[in-house]
Amino acid sequence: HRILIAMAIGAGLSYLMADPFVALASVLAFIISESVDYGVYTFTKRPLKQRILFSSAVGTPIDSAVFMLLLGFFSWYGLAIMFASKMVGAVIVWYLMTDENEILV
Repeated sequence: HRILIAMAIGAGLSYLMADPFVALASVLAFIISESVDYGVYTFTKRPLKQRILFSSAVGTPIDSAVFMLLLGFFSWYGLAIMFASKMVGAVIVWYLMTDENEILV
């Protein structure tokens, strides 16, 4: 649970570097999406690399939507862009964890 310390540090830095309202919206969205991630990682018994993609596919739109809704600036276009950009990172991590032979199968 050392990750909680890192999350607290990140929340503190967000509060110092951004408007407190924006920082709070970010922290709340992150907590909600991390709860979803916890469920994916805990209750699915798939291999880790599959859970990374599934977790990102489920948690990313929740995180982005909650953040924009809390700020009062929700946009379907913004949600799509945020989702796509975050999924690129998840796919890169998935690819780096995938064996060359596994991709060819």
